[in-house]
Amino acid sequence: MTTTAATRGATPESETTAAIDPVVLDALQHQVAVFARRAEQTRLGGVGQARNSMDRAAYLLLNRLDQEGPMGVKALAAGMGIDSSTVTRQVAPLVDSGLVKRTSHPEDGRAVVLQLSPRGTARLEEVRTSRRELMAIVTDEWTEEERNAFTTLLTRFNASLSVIHTTLPQEPPAS
Repeated sequence: MTTTAATRGATPESETTAAIDPVVLDALQHQVAVFARRAEQTRLGGVGQARNSMDRAAYLLLNRLDQEGPMGVKALAAGMGIDSSTVTRQVAPLVDSGLVKRTSHPEDGRAVVLQLSPRGTARLEEVRTSRRELMAIVTDEWTEEERNAFTTLLTRFNASLSVIHTTLPQEPPAS
């Protein structure tokens, strides 16, 4: 089993980073920063009429509900790696706009679950289609193998970031 600096409790400048070429790490962090800027600039919101018509938080919440089915706020928050109050705040406008509906839990009528409404399902598919078109344009000159490799590596990168986010102690904001 491989251990990481985060799981060992090592400092950021540990033996792990010492073994990796700093030029590669500098290039990687720079490209991630450029990617973040480009993603914000375009909002990776797709093309056509649906372009930038749904913010990232709404898209991620609707997508999770679509993929995993109805669930409570706590389960949704845990699955997304954010706190329940954030999910509650982000879900409210989705409920108000009719994209998500609150229903009683099938086994415990006192509990509330969130689920996509038919309108939410249709809207999510419209946005997904637009975003697929953007990804097709961006990767137009890539081979299918390159798209698959990039998707695999980006998925792995995001999973590693998620682990780091949940295992490292959170520092208080600078004053």
